[in-house]
Amino acid sequence: MTDSTTPTTRMNGAESLVHSLLANGVEVCFTNPGTSEMHFVAALDHIPGMRSILALQEGVATGAADGYYRMTGKPASTLLHLGPGLANGLSNLHNAKKAGSGVVNIVGEHASTHIALDAPLTSDIAGIAAPVSHWVRISPTAQTVGKDAAEAVQAARVSPGQIATLILPSDTAWNEGGVVQDAVDMPVPAPFDADYLDAAVTALDGPDSLLLLGGGALTEDNLETAGRIAAKTGCKLLSEWSNARLERGAGRVFVGRVPYPIDMALEVLAPFKRIVLIGARAPIGFFAYPDKPAILTREGAEILPLAGAGADLTGALDALCVATDSGQTPPADLVAPSVPTRPSGPINRDSLAALIARAIPEDAIVVDESVTTGRAFSPATKCAAKHTWLNNCGGSIGYALPAAIGAAIACPDRKVMCLTGDGSAMYTVQSLWTMARENLDITVLVFANQSYQILRGELTNVGVGNPGPRAVDMLSLDRPALDWVQMAQSMGVQASRVADCDGLENALQDGLTCGGPNLIEVML
Repeated sequence: MTDSTTPTTRMNGAESLVHSLLANGVEVCFTNPGTSEMHFVAALDHIPGMRSILALQEGVATGAADGYYRMTGKPASTLLHLGPGLANGLSNLHNAKKAGSGVVNIVGEHASTHIALDAPLTSDIAGIAAPVSHWVRISPTAQTVGKDAAEAVQAARVSPGQIATLILPSDTAWNEGGVVQDAVDMPVPAPFDADYLDAAVTALDGPDSLLLLGGGALTEDNLETAGRIAAKTGCKLLSEWSNARLERGAGRVFVGRVPYPIDMALEVLAPFKRIVLIGARAPIGFFAYPDKPAILTREGAEILPLAGAGADLTGALDALCVATDSGQTPPADLVAPSVPTRPSGPINRDSLAALIARAIPEDAIVVDESVTTGRAFSPATKCAAKHTWLNNCGGSIGYALPAAIGAAIACPDRKVMCLTGDGSAMYTVQSLWTMARENLDITVLVFANQSYQILRGELTNVGVGNPGPRAVDMLSLDRPALDWVQMAQSMGVQASRVADCDGLENALQDGLTCGGPNLIEVML
């Protein structure tokens, strides 16, 4: 008798898909399947090795795959139902693409004989996938599915990470003749642009020069190297506003972020005549604004792109360290541990930042989508216990709750804190159900300002100085008010509501020690 783990000659396409994904290092599937994916579901049932995690909405599945990749450096798969299912997941695939996350989407399609009938769910799946995918393929036969799956993983592993979408007609899944594709060679990062190295060494000379970091340049070891370069040359260090993953906290080199508000960003970047880019793009505004520049660097600033996001960023920093003779220099901006004084009274942005800094556990993962409320968090938390900070890199809201799921699945031994506004969280509120189902160690803070607060500021930024009641009403969430405690509890998540500093400190302590999902509604 053949063991269920052993591929046989009578394997169908779906079975070859699962075996081939496993052989190429894909071990987790975030799924929201439908009829056309039932043979994949059946294969997942009897082939051991793949952890399948159900999401109640496809944006949760795609966002979770983003968070998983950020913490493991290897892709998960998603399983999505036809074009509409993929379309529901596009928003967080956009965020994943901007973050440089590798994701393998498996999207079911009608059987090849059924497509011509134009059934209600027929759509241009490849066309829907293209804007958020680096690689798209339709498997033509059961015999090609395994090879296509392995090549999808290979595409997703192109540095820093890519979105690969494999479309699987249902007859290629149920037909026999599937062939397992064993592990294929995975790509390595491209070399950095060594032609810029000498110019970068010359450029990094004094406080009017900047080393701007992003992507994989923000690991702990790379930050230490950057800190040595800064100490030796006198240059300043900054990161992009949105970072896929940033290592922070006591004992690490602190790197400030280019601010989101355009006037603040212009002020911060104004001193720098020369900017060397490693894993980062030259700074630009999130949006265009009347009578304000889109390019945030000073006029005439020299920009040197030493290494793009997909290049060997560690190699670039190491080479720059050698070339500047910085190897034995103690790093600049090394953070000493410090705990903020416990605040009291009503919660405001400053006291909120201090309480979060006090609460961050050692080696925690902080998933941040607090665009307005969280602007004070970065400086306040820089001396907290060592932690990893994840930002929304694509700007499409509803990323944090799903990404927290992916981070918790990736790192079950680490505490996860999820910081989100109430408006953002409503986009993927179904995430709470998956957190409860999987008993994930996630503490969610929902900042209940009962509005799309970021957009109120944007009204002013685009020149609408005195919005009327109807404009303000379109940005408010208070008629009726959202009840996050009831919503969380209805999906199996322990929840509480706090309105003062003492209540929040106690709730954070309880949430971070309970070992499962916990939500705190923070009234602002």
